[in-house]
Amino acid sequence: MTQFAAIQAHHQLCDEIHQCVLDENRFLRQEQRAPDQALIERKTALLAKLDTSLAALRAVPAASIRDPEMRAALEKTRGRILQVLQLDKENEQLLLRCSLNATRPTGAPAAAAAPSVSMLQKIYSRCS
Repeated sequence: MTQFAAIQAHHQLCDEIHQCVLDENRFLRQEQRAPDQALIERKTALLAKLDTSLAALRAVPAASIRDPEMRAALEKTRGRILQVLQLDKENEQLLLRCSLNATRPTGAPAAAAAPSVSMLQKIYSRCS
């Protein structure tokens, strides 16, 4: 497999992962429960493909990135990866919300505990 073909194959896989994460997001928003086994198996299969694709990318020499066509393909793939990461973060939050709603008694409002000042200071110091 050529270097450019490896990058294109990786981008195609990133598109598949993006679609899977979009499907998961849609499911979490509509059903408001954890995904079913079929979606989990689909993600597991894509993860195995990702391991293979990353191994192929590691074989691409760093000097080939100077080629404008390769650089453009890599930037396009990086953009897709950022989209996947953002959606995955949103899915984690939705899944957490779904699990909290499942454990809360029906009709009981969600009680949000106010964070302490020291906790906020720790978080702020880590982020700055």
